[in-house]
Amino acid sequence: MQEKSRNRKKSGQFVMEGLREIEIAVKNGYEITTLLICSDFISDGAVNKLKAQLPHNAELIEISRDVYQKIAYRDSTEGIVAVAKMKTHELHDLCLPENPLIVVLESPEKPGNIGAVLRTADAAHADAVIIADARTDLYNPNIVRSSVGALFTNRVATATSEETISFLKQHHIAVYSAILQEAVPYYTVDFKKGSAIVMGTEATGLTSLWREESDANIIIPMEGQIDSMNVSVAAAVLIFEAKRQRMI
Repeated sequence: MQEKSRNRKKSGQFVMEGLREIEIAVKNGYEITTLLICSDFISDGAVNKLKAQLPHNAELIEISRDVYQKIAYRDSTEGIVAVAKMKTHELHDLCLPENPLIVVLESPEKPGNIGAVLRTADAAHADAVIIADARTDLYNPNIVRSSVGALFTNRVATATSEETISFLKQHHIAVYSAILQEAVPYYTVDFKKGSAIVMGTEATGLTSLWREESDANIIIPMEGQIDSMNVSVAAAVLIFEAKRQRMI
């Protein structure tokens, strides 16, 4: 996987599959360079509709069923795979509104969790998602696949934790760190102002840096015997509480 990540970075391109994901990527400004099409699984009408949205220099390659089944990650992707150019994801490129709602993930370990959080951020129309101290590149196929296109719809940036904290303070955005110790219930803080909801890994939580720089530590009270939940589920609870407050 590390080798594949290096290849992606070197080429500046990544692979995605599925008509819906490709259409979402195109709609959100991603440049498709190559389409691999297996006509056994996709209609000419669907291909022609997509072709009309692509640059004229995009390469279309017809592949056999056997080739498609070897390169596709999953069976239900309608016989179409695309190669697209990556975007840059620098903090200084984020264009934020007044009082933004930002989701920060520190060193997320599992691509599936990153994809799930991106889906929630899209559903809540969060203003940005920042991956701090990333352990995998954003265009890991498992992130692309599990986000179901939300990687392309969100404003996403990557940076170190130090850079992210500096950015948030510079823009007067309150830092709410989700931790178990010395924390207040999440629904007691004011998410109406500029807010960053910061989540750590399920294994170790947030590092001391985020604890020290937090404006408030927040917790989701647990009433059962388990003291935590999946990070993507916890993120959804916190994000939608922030959205609820902003609707009042």
